[in-house]
Amino acid sequence: MFAARDPADIDRFFHGLTEYAFHTRVGIVDPPLVDYVALLLVRFLRAEAESRLRLVVPDDAAEVAALLLAAGEHEPAAAREEYRQIGDATLFWSGIYPEALARRHSAAGRDVLIDVREAGKRAYLLASTLEPPEPTGDADRWLFAQLAAEYDLCVAGLAEVRRVWGDAA
Repeated sequence: MFAARDPADIDRFFHGLTEYAFHTRVGIVDPPLVDYVALLLVRFLRAEAESRLRLVVPDDAAEVAALLLAAGEHEPAAAREEYRQIGDATLFWSGIYPEALARRHSAAGRDVLIDVREAGKRAYLLASTLEPPEPTGDADRWLFAQLAAEYDLCVAGLAEVRRVWGDAA
């Protein structure tokens, strides 16, 4: 059984697990994208992240849509960060705990998971269109565009991370 001795051990464990799942099981060999998803996973799984990141399961797609609209009312730098957080939260829940979303249905009877995924793609796409606060942020714009374009593959990759993680336990 894996026993972490310092916080860096957890980082290395989840980075290795994410690389393995994405590279060998899903076929995504895009180091910046895989690194970002690994960091996202580590951020969401750390206990102290609860106070900084939205870890609440969205009640319905309308809640996520409202968050997207509200983020658009902020200054560009703040809006970009809000969009990123929305994309990150929807990606995490869709990939790692889809059953939490699948149990929830909108009033129209649609599967919330589909709507939440679409909102996540939209959030990353919107983040990619905003100017970065620093001149070196163009790589982030490209990364957000990639996350929007490869969102469903990233969800599949995170599902594989969860499967491999379960096998490792």
